[in-house]
Amino acid sequence: MAAVPLSPAGAVPTAGGGAPLVIAHRGASRYAPENTLAAVDAAHHRGFLWVENDVQRTKDGKLVVLHDTTLRRTTDAEAVFPGRAPWRVRDFTAAEIARLDAGSWFGRRFAGERVPTLAAYLRRLDANGQRLLLEIKSPGTYPGIERDVVRELRRHGWLDRDHVRHRLVVQSFGVPCIKTFHGLVPQVRTGILGSPPLDRLAGYARFADEINPRMSTLSSRWIKAVHRLRGPHGRPLEIYAWDVGKNTAVKWARARGIEGVVT
Repeated sequence: MAAVPLSPAGAVPTAGGGAPLVIAHRGASRYAPENTLAAVDAAHHRGFLWVENDVQRTKDGKLVVLHDTTLRRTTDAEAVFPGRAPWRVRDFTAAEIARLDAGSWFGRRFAGERVPTLAAYLRRLDANGQRLLLEIKSPGTYPGIERDVVRELRRHGWLDRDHVRHRLVVQSFGVPCIKTFHGLVPQVRTGILGSPPLDRLAGYARFADEINPRMSTLSSRWIKAVHRLRGPHGRPLEIYAWDVGKNTAVKWARARGIEGVVT
């Protein structure tokens, strides 16, 4: 997984630009446990300016960075809290989640790595000079999470001019979520995950700057249809594909005019 140069300002390139941008999926998740600060640092050390992560909300209203809606796969929650099945993130407080080992499943040297709060994640990205593609995970599970995310981004300086213009994109599979988020902070670039039917694209372009599909679902017709539309900031809609092969992704994306890949 090799980093691809960004535009001089570090901004997301516009449609039709040069080499596609490569974004580190859940941090450099091939080299460190996903969505941890170790994965952020691993991405930084390998030259990735952009990382993707997932945010959810705890029982007591704190925002944490974790992909699955349960704690089973990437933490030792079953051992620490044996009577709390099915170990859903929403059923645990932030203090309880902070006790969990989120690194040992990946490798012994990562033992003791923790599930980061969104606040800690944002601080580490700033320290490394990195950019963020932030996915609001399962928003239907967390009513009002859009406002929580906006509040946390603002609290940590991520809604200032520099971050908004060059360092932040917010995405989700939940179309209503992105519509709501755009209404709260219309200056922030947003993306819809998935491959919407062609007849819905124009409606989504009112509040989304990107349509970010699984790579295997793409067709030339669909790509052209996306690129013909302009998003809420007046620029052509962009495409950042995910679930891609590590060896052919960049070449394939470049040949089809895709702006980036999440890998």
